[in-house]
Amino acid sequence: MSVLVVGSVAYDGIETPFGQVDRVPGGSASYISLSASYFTDPVRLLGVVGNDFEDKDMQTFKDHNIDLEGLEVDESGKTFFWKGKYKYDLNERDTLDTQLNVFENFDPRLPDSYTDSKYIALGNLDPGQQMEVLDQVDDPEYVVLDTMNLWIENTLDNLKKAIGRTNMLIIND
Repeated sequence: MSVLVVGSVAYDGIETPFGQVDRVPGGSASYISLSASYFTDPVRLLGVVGNDFEDKDMQTFKDHNIDLEGLEVDESGKTFFWKGKYKYDLNERDTLDTQLNVFENFDPRLPDSYTDSKYIALGNLDPGQQMEVLDQVDDPEYVVLDTMNLWIENTLDNLKKAIGRTNMLIIND
């Protein structure tokens, strides 16, 4: 059973009342891919990273047998970066910095070997991009879509269309 995962592969800076890290691997596609790798094979990752994406972080995906044919390395810029500060109630956070970098021009084009994917996990992306991915898959059996306030507030009509093509919706509060 193959799982196609599409979304952000990023670096995060995180502050909490208990500590701080300036640059750790993050992004919806990273988390979904690594989690899924414990339960199925192959996991097919579709995303983009920049010229600063470290070999050790790429190796983490390889160590989990994640198919990286769909992970583009865009040498023209840096990897998507997000920085946030969490409060004592770790459900509350403030975004301090968002740098889309190469993710800003991400064009989700599936390699031919991915088009037969039956299970799709659409990470947090613009709903238009999520639908572009679904248009390229032959006949998916089950589609999970993740979204957030940005897309709800700014692209509601497209989000509704994308939701109409999915089996499960994930929204964090």
